Amino acid sequence: MQIKAVVSLKNGVLDPQAKAIHHALNAHGFESLKGVRLAREIVLDLDITDEAQALKIAKEMCEELLANLVIEEYQIERV
Repeated sequence: MQIKAVVSLKNGVLDPQAKAIHHALNAHGFESLKGVRLAREIVLDLDITDEAQALKIAKEMCEELLANLVIEEYQIERV
């Protein structure tokens, strides 16, 4: 079963890369752009058939290694 984890910075955490992209898009004429937010998408291919168990393991992976919970948040879902 595949589980997708999307890890992004929490609101209020400075993201210089997103800010640079925002400025570049504005410079290219996309003036209606209000903001940019970047995220990492990680697809986990688990050898598990039970969805609840797969989501539980993916949550543990995010909390232990994939996300820095001080500055990042994550969302998980079945693919």
